[in-house]
Amino acid sequence: MEIGCGSGYVITSLAVMLGDEEFVPYYIATDINPHAIKVTRETMDAHGVYAELVNTDITSGLEKRLARSVDVLVVNPPYVPTPEDEVGCEGIMSAWAGGENGRSVIDKILPAANNLLSDRGWLYMVTLTANNPSEICLEMRKKGYASRIILQRSTEEESLHIIKFWRDSDSQLELKNLDYWTKMVRN
Repeated sequence: MEIGCGSGYVITSLAVMLGDEEFVPYYIATDINPHAIKVTRETMDAHGVYAELVNTDITSGLEKRLARSVDVLVVNPPYVPTPEDEVGCEGIMSAWAGGENGRSVIDKILPAANNLLSDRGWLYMVTLTANNPSEICLEMRKKGYASRIILQRSTEEESLHIIKFWRDSDSQLELKNLDYWTKMVRN
């Protein structure tokens, strides 16, 4: 699944790379921009692959149907720091406008990802240094996820990271123990 499919390049590439006659994954891609959905369909058609394309805000309307069933979730969110009033604007600006610290959309995606990912699911998210990737990893750790920056690229203008998240039974156990001891100390 891809949230914010834009041109469709990422979901199409995944479908082409993972294509197999014996096992055919089910692909879903969402975008808030109807033009992005149209372009994604054209990109997929040109490569002979299929995905269910949904014109929606992040995952609205899909939460119940996809709860804890997504094995791979990829997100290249709007991460550029901008004024908050630019977030979710019409047109191309919605592709990059991330609000204060570039986190407005990211902070909405993280709970959705927690709801969607299967027990063995992976989330791959692109972030910018200004988004504070280590803080994002810490927030997900509190929800029981391990993480690793799997790729980092820097230019004169920005430093991008791809972070991989997965459910981690050790961190979930740590959180249960922490909750237990926090309650004991308070009593």
